Amino acid sequence: MNLTAPAFSQFDHDGLKIAFFDKGDPSGDPVLLIHGFASTATVNWVHPGWLKTLGEAGYRVIALDNRGHGASDKPRDADAYRPWLMATDAVALLDHLCISRAHVMGYSMGARIATFMALAAPQRVRSLVLGGLGIGMTDGVGDWDPIADALVAPVIADISHDRGRMFRMFAEQTKSDRQALAACIRGSRDLVERAEMGRIDVPTLIGVGTKDDIAGSPQELAALMPNARALDIPNRDHMLAVGDRVFKAAVLEFYAGL
Repeated sequence: MNLTAPAFSQFDHDGLKIAFFDKGDPSGDPVLLIHGFASTATVNWVHPGWLKTLGEAGYRVIALDNRGHGASDKPRDADAYRPWLMATDAVALLDHLCISRAHVMGYSMGARIATFMALAAPQRVRSLVLGGLGIGMTDGVGDWDPIADALVAPVIADISHDRGRMFRMFAEQTKSDRQALAACIRGSRDLVERAEMGRIDVPTLIGVGTKDDIAGSPQELAALMPNARALDIPNRDHMLAVGDRVFKAAVLEFYAGL
């Protein structure tokens, strides 16, 4: 299995350089992938096999490094990471590639960004796949201030918060800019009103691991939407669900039915 990161390009938007790749079948239906917090396009979509899976299925596969992540610019102002602003980066990438409409798939924070994109630019979104985020989209996913504190703690040994330690270790593993990530997590937590979820009428698949203690129920979120269905990803937590074979098979089946 070739899980080597592809070459990235860059474009300018909102005063920032945003890195992305555009691979797969150039004549296939485009799928835009939006990664989660503290991750990158490579970590979220290449290493777990999504680029390979979607490319071999005949799709054009496009993914960006969100602002603050990967090879994209990394502002230190929390207000730069409001999810509707991050959603404009995704729309601008479609503009840059002259793509009028795409399937959009986001994981965790990427699912939140994808949702704001679908609300602000519904004509650009053919379908949604929301991974790693269920009713937490509207109801919240707990207190994330300890995560921000953990990211900027002088040494990891000082961190007593379990989830904070987990994200600090992940940030170090991905060689991330921890100051930018702390700003991101402080600025990107806006919730979506339940009534707003009901405005999203494109076909939607919501996949959450059955051991995910962050996302919240995918069934409750799907119930708010007119054209959504939930997927339980068996025996997977928040970190491991993204690359699960059940999730991949369900997404391919979902796309094939559109």
